[in-house]
Amino acid sequence: MKKLVLITLACLLLMPVQTPAADAQAGQKKSAPCAACHGADGNSVNPQWPKLAGQHPKYIYQQLQDFKSKARVNSIMNAQAADLSARDMRDLAAYFAKQTTTPAAAERDKLKVGEEIYRAGVAARGVPACMACHDPGGAGNAAAVYPKLSYQHAQYVATQLRAYRSGQRANDPAGVMGDIAGRMTDAEIDAVAQYIAGLHRAQAVPRY
Repeated sequence: MKKLVLITLACLLLMPVQTPAADAQAGQKKSAPCAACHGADGNSVNPQWPKLAGQHPKYIYQQLQDFKSKARVNSIMNAQAADLSARDMRDLAAYFAKQTTTPAAAERDKLKVGEEIYRAGVAARGVPACMACHDPGGAGNAAAVYPKLSYQHAQYVATQLRAYRSGQRANDPAGVMGDIAGRMTDAEIDAVAQYIAGLHRAQAVPRY
């Protein structure tokens, strides 16, 4: 009898834990505090704050976890994420992922250089093409949890690249983005950020 009980307990421990499915409707209700900065539908008006609309849910969830644990440091977001449960994060991620990203403004004079960096990198300094991880059209890679970039605010993208370069942001897997950004000049960061703002997955070319 004792052996049977032990076997039963072992089987129970090996059973996969069922994670509750994310609820986008619940996420919409929980998103009210997010709207002040990110917009009700995840399309922020202020270019210093990222657009969340259409972003991969796993990426949003991961970033919220990192803000809560302070693996990613931002005083506003650290405070906002502090009381969020894992369920809250999944619901919020599901809601924003279902929204449609609106176009972002791009400066034409930087697009040529930005496109070269995005599509071919900077060979002289070992900077890889952005599209290798983030898709030719900026759709990212959901399975690898690489974020969607298309139509993201150029100011936000440039700020994050500089944060990676300085080490202020260091929640990238294996320090990959810190290494890449560390090899880029300010002019290159600004140019590729502008190009990203004009990317659209459906065309895989910039739209202005």
